[in-house]
Amino acid sequence: MNRYLDLFLTFARIGGLTFGGGYAMLPILQREVVENKGWCTEEELTDYYAIGQCTPGVIAVNTATFVGTKTAGFWGGALATLGVVFPSLVIITVIATFLRNFADNEYVIHAFAGLRVVVCVLVLNTVVKLFKGNIRGKGLPALILFLLVLAASFFFKVSSVILVVAAMVWGLFFGLYLPRRGAGKEAGR
Repeated sequence: MNRYLDLFLTFARIGGLTFGGGYAMLPILQREVVENKGWCTEEELTDYYAIGQCTPGVIAVNTATFVGTKTAGFWGGALATLGVVFPSLVIITVIATFLRNFADNEYVIHAFAGLRVVVCVLVLNTVVKLFKGNIRGKGLPALILFLLVLAASFFFKVSSVILVVAAMVWGLFFGLYLPRRGAGKEAGR
């Protein structure tokens, strides 16, 4: 199949079948983009997701743009982006047209309450997968960073942009500086 069409249809399917926004979309993105299509690695997808979170716009759209661009250049990014937003545009247009007539309907109210519960579970699933892939088994510095960011976010309401930049500095320090410093001490002996 044409790679551009494949990108559009894959992201349209993801966008049309995912409720709850970007966080709930990560498990589906991981399955489709990493496991089924092989368009990027799990680590690359996590990087795209992190960058998409701290850049302007919707996380899922930004991630689709990154994956599409990596896979098929500019037009791949454009079509992946269009694919992920197209179902939402159609669905929102239809819902907006009819919702005002049914917003107070008891069935609609209960259906949305059920959707909110499912979204919470999908987000929790995403957190568990991210924890397993990026913190567990990565050593003490990763666990300490996780706990510091968690505390800064929950208790002190630190901006996500500041947290992302601080985590990048932390990663550079523990990934580049400390190993070199340790190698320097070994050479000096």
